[in-house]
Amino acid sequence: MKLAFVYAGQGSQKVGMGKDFFEEYPEVFGAAMDAVSLDFDVKQLCFEGPEEKLSQTRYTQPCMVSFAIGVTDLLRSEGIVPEGAAGLSLGEYSALYAAGVLDRETALRTVALRGAAMEEAAAGLECGMTAVLALDREKLQKACEEASALGIVRICNYNCPGQLVISGEKAAVDRAGELAKELGARRCMPLKVSGPFHTPLMKPAGDRLREHFRTVSFGDMSCPVYFNCKGDRLAEGETIPALLEKQVQSSVYWEDTIRALERDGFDTVIEIGPGKTLSGFFRKTTKAIKTYSIDTVADFRKVVETLKGAAS
Repeated sequence: MKLAFVYAGQGSQKVGMGKDFFEEYPEVFGAAMDAVSLDFDVKQLCFEGPEEKLSQTRYTQPCMVSFAIGVTDLLRSEGIVPEGAAGLSLGEYSALYAAGVLDRETALRTVALRGAAMEEAAAGLECGMTAVLALDREKLQKACEEASALGIVRICNYNCPGQLVISGEKAAVDRAGELAKELGARRCMPLKVSGPFHTPLMKPAGDRLREHFRTVSFGDMSCPVYFNCKGDRLAEGETIPALLEKQVQSSVYWEDTIRALERDGFDTVIEIGPGKTLSGFFRKTTKAIKTYSIDTVADFRKVVETLKGAAS
């Protein structure tokens, strides 16, 4: 078995997340929830909401990463560690924690800054995001190029075969959706979103991160991390800060990440985070990788039992 941890991104959050973990494992899981002092109570917001506040980018990001770190630490306490890691957008920071690149406090302070910077970059913009089903990349790229006469629009997420997402200025996104239908898309679904994430409109957030990374100490990787903005591992000459700066304002190549994991021999993945979105993307991309999801304590115990049984 070759095991990777993958981490859910923003949009998977839900009120109540992590409460059962905290009740069952207060020492290990609680350490993640209390790792840094922010201007809000992470535990209270995760466990009790309100949902409207939990869904605000500046609050979502540290809450999601606190949950991810807590589950990662619990897996580690059971002797389960990854040989590779990846995360969808925000989840990339949890992957870097799992690989030893960021410590707990640095990861949480960084995503708190990232969330605030992304929210501020989106302030005052009339933006849109639309999921496009059953259209290939090249045709959707053509639609975006034509619609760009009305503003910025990009393919922001390459999730899996048949599922792409576009984002940017609303008029351009709406027009790209219309063109996508004309080019054969089965469906275009507008998504509720608070900003034009993973487009050039997030450059101010990228600039803030670049300045922040000058103060951050990055550790050596204990296992390879697969980066969103390229869908693959770090190459010679590339740096983690540069890729993270780029990530916030460029496309997420998740399908490419899945294929790179398959190429490198990974046959088992644990998805960490609320929901099972990433597991769905894996199933639609490859049959060679078995997926497990950890959302609840029951999920955690089942995964530990299964993996320890397979190893014995």
